[in-house]
Amino acid sequence: MATLRVDTVSGIGTEGTVLKGGLRFRSKNYLTLPKGDTTQRGRGRGFYMTGYSGTPSASNNDRIDYINIQSQGNSIRFGSLTANRYTLGAGANSTRGLFTGGYVEGNSPDTDVNIIEFITIATEGNSTDFGDRVQVGRLPACASNDTRCVMASAKTGAGNQSTIDVVQFATTGNATTFGNLTSKRASMAMSCNSTTRGIFNGGYQPSPVTAFINTIEFVTIATEGNGTDFGDLTSTAGSTSAGTASSATRGLIGLGFVSPARVNTINFVTIATTGNASDFGDLTRTQSGYGSLSNSTRGVFLGGNDPAYTNTIDFVTIATTGDASDFGDISLTQSGLGAAGSDSHGGLVV
Repeated sequence: MATLRVDTVSGIGTEGTVLKGGLRFRSKNYLTLPKGDTTQRGRGRGFYMTGYSGTPSASNNDRIDYINIQSQGNSIRFGSLTANRYTLGAGANSTRGLFTGGYVEGNSPDTDVNIIEFITIATEGNSTDFGDRVQVGRLPACASNDTRCVMASAKTGAGNQSTIDVVQFATTGNATTFGNLTSKRASMAMSCNSTTRGIFNGGYQPSPVTAFINTIEFVTIATEGNGTDFGDLTSTAGSTSAGTASSATRGLIGLGFVSPARVNTINFVTIATTGNASDFGDLTRTQSGYGSLSNSTRGVFLGGNDPAYTNTIDFVTIATTGDASDFGDISLTQSGLGAAGSDSHGGLVV
């Protein structure tokens, strides 16, 4: 048995008390973990994979890296995807991370895919096939609770799509139809979510005229259905190619590219309450195309372009408005990263 001291517990540290998962108080303020238990090992990990570096030979790598969200530092190698691609979507619960969709450049013709793969977050290693999305395409946005991952939208050779589909984390297999967004959009500021709501932000639509979107919509993760209006971002010019992060109550939205230029603005919303976004603070640099992830306290933003490709990592404290601080560096200078946090409520970006 392993022993863990819990100095912050008050009133429950009675000898012999058994908690969920087999945790037992050996004596006051000391927990014993069942031998071999790894339920807590993956918590607090954020992972990301395969971005774009400007050329097919440099871009389409299959690398998966991770960070420990509460500890500043550089990213660490986790494993590899089953195939090279970028601009994936990503979602996670406390045990599994999912990667979906993406784009393989350099083929003839270039290829959009609907592959879903998964990793076990507590154990470094390569991803494994999970199934297929209903919708083929790159730049999807994912929202998840501990049982379900909802995957919305995609960009394809035929244009942007509004499809939302869903999988159960615990059961490998193909996705099923969930509903549709209110409009066909891609390159959204991805999604943030609580355990009940998934929120989708910004994006663009290329036809009948190119337009950047500033609207926010939401779904109830447990219930199939179409997206519903939530409110608007602070920029009336819309937002695209950005990232999000969230706790159980607050969602942060990086605005990325706001026509006609990149910005460093972060918005926030209260997830349970529909309404327009408010200003949160600024990233350390103006950029778009960055990945993002979170746990319940920190939001982390990775890579991007300004327009040069970058390897910087920023972080913020979700509960406190203010500007981002330096966290460390990712392993390569890239944008278009898929990312998720293991005990987060969202912050998934491609």
